[in-house]
Amino acid sequence: MELDQYDNPLVARYASAEMSRLWSPQRKFRTWRELWVILAEEEGALGLGIKREQIESLKAHVDTIDFDAAARYERKLRHDVMAHVHAYGDDCPDARAIIHLGATSCYVTDNTDLILLRESLKLLRTRLVAAIDRLATFAARTRDLACLGFTHFQPAQPTTIGKRACLWAYDLVLDLAEIEHRLSTLRARGAKGTTGTQASFLDLFGGDHEKVKELDRRIAARIGFPASYAVTGQTYTRKVDAQVLATLSGIAQSAQKAATDWRLLQSRKELEEPFEKEQIGSSAMAYKRNPMRAERICGLARFVNSLESSAVETASTQWLERTLDDSANRRLTLPQALLAVDAILILYENVASGLEVYPQVIARHLDEELPFMATESILMAATSAGGDRQDLHERIRQHSQAAARVVKQEGRSNDLMERLRGDSAFAAVNLDAALDPARFVGRAPQQVDEFIATVVAPIRARYPQALATKSNVAV
Repeated sequence: MELDQYDNPLVARYASAEMSRLWSPQRKFRTWRELWVILAEEEGALGLGIKREQIESLKAHVDTIDFDAAARYERKLRHDVMAHVHAYGDDCPDARAIIHLGATSCYVTDNTDLILLRESLKLLRTRLVAAIDRLATFAARTRDLACLGFTHFQPAQPTTIGKRACLWAYDLVLDLAEIEHRLSTLRARGAKGTTGTQASFLDLFGGDHEKVKELDRRIAARIGFPASYAVTGQTYTRKVDAQVLATLSGIAQSAQKAATDWRLLQSRKELEEPFEKEQIGSSAMAYKRNPMRAERICGLARFVNSLESSAVETASTQWLERTLDDSANRRLTLPQALLAVDAILILYENVASGLEVYPQVIARHLDEELPFMATESILMAATSAGGDRQDLHERIRQHSQAAARVVKQEGRSNDLMERLRGDSAFAAVNLDAALDPARFVGRAPQQVDEFIATVVAPIRARYPQALATKSNVAV
């Protein structure tokens, strides 16, 4: 490890080895060489004078990349693709003349990026499914555990812990649909030539349009795409990158929302994320158990969301058939957004797998607010027992305000029920039954069951391999 140079924490600390390898120089430049092999093979198969020995030589040197030589060529030529063309040619001089034949730089750069985007999205798809599965398991376990609901972060009508977990999971379900859509619509750049007109290939094939089109089709198929983009300039439209970054930002938004909820609930001591036996929460305050994982999710998500605007600006400022101001930006935004979302989902799955709830704390918080929420039911019950609705309403108003003063000004517990029990106007009402939390959560438990059965179960059935996935990244 080089400790005197900057080390990207996305690689060193947060993302998985799988995602890091996908965007490594080895994978990138090896894919360039594979694409040059495919180009030569298909050009030869369609009638160009490329010898079998040349192709075999190219194949034999796909993995023998001399990165030092390529770096020397790039310092001289100031062009990364041509640097690797020359380095490849040095490895197989008998094939030097036909490497990159008819192609422009984006034949290797864009097709490689699309291959890496596809594989990265598939990895994130697996992680999304795993997170959804873990949340659904947690939701089923806590389906009927009543808790305070919050609107405006003020106590509101009760819900259940399980129902709240379904809200987190549903955001991820929508993100999964976006990932699936992006994967289904990704295409190859194919062999389109310098400005997308395929003029160089038309020259090579003596004006035979069908062979040029067939070359494009074959290359797309060889690299695993159903087709290439219908039209391109020198590059595939950078709108594709913007769409991918929007999808990644969507995942980050979902994760940050859930992680923020976890942070709030951990502050209330209603639930906690996993905490290792020897983990330290604070260097000074030894007692602390900070929500480190949830906070890291929020920090990484904020970073991903900031990258989306770069892809938007890049797509909207490409001039005519292309301009190179996309290059430096994309080298940063594409891999780093994918690495960061990879890290986010690893953390998400870890937290969702180990969320610990504290029912007694949850019940105490609910008991502090439930008397106020029960007053409408109590009013109806007392009226049905023969009381005057207007008189009862006024009595409840006065008792409620007095109880609120006790809570706010004196710091004592909510004594509204004691006040109502001491008021003969409510003698006919079963006040204990009126405070049963199950009366206030509506269909929340049933909604959990229905959500898991109709939404999560089909996802589990569609991606069974993801259910066994567990990252070995330290979180």
